[in-house]
Amino acid sequence: MRRIAIESEQSAPTLRPCDHPGCAGAGDFRAPRSRSELNAFYWFCLDHVRAYNSAWNYYAGMSEAEIEAEIRHDTVWQRPTWPLGSRIGARFQPRWRHYGLFDDEEQPSERRREAPRQRALTPHEEALAVFELAPPITLLALKARYKELVKRHHPDTNGGDKAAEEKLKVINQAYSTLKANYFPGT
Repeated sequence: MRRIAIESEQSAPTLRPCDHPGCAGAGDFRAPRSRSELNAFYWFCLDHVRAYNSAWNYYAGMSEAEIEAEIRHDTVWQRPTWPLGSRIGARFQPRWRHYGLFDDEEQPSERRREAPRQRALTPHEEALAVFELAPPITLLALKARYKELVKRHHPDTNGGDKAAEEKLKVINQAYSTLKANYFPGT
């Protein structure tokens, strides 16, 4: 049978000493060492951390231009920004329509109706369009259509034409997509 020794006297937790020279107090409060080392700290007692904080100046030693740049950088939480309107493209188009509110030259009765947007095709729908097939498809029909398209668009039969080479790449990708979606494991 094992005996467990129980200490009746609990040891006090070790305290960090204050980093201020000549202070014997406990360093319970942290303060950054410098602007360049914000994750390295001095540990001070309450009186010394108050004195340190009252004398702390993050911008000490910086020029006005550096201070302005730092403030502007902090305004956006150190995240990149772009001038308004500079990132215009299909992905960044507004997702709302103004319904002619800002059209000065058109009257409400003269407004044109927009054509309804078509949804984007999925990869296997695009592949079916390349092969000009409609589901349901069989593996034999897919292979026959693939062979026909490869013979027609192979660069060797088209005199090394780059357009034919690109079309063949699209055909090969469509074939891989259709095989993976309709005939997995083959």
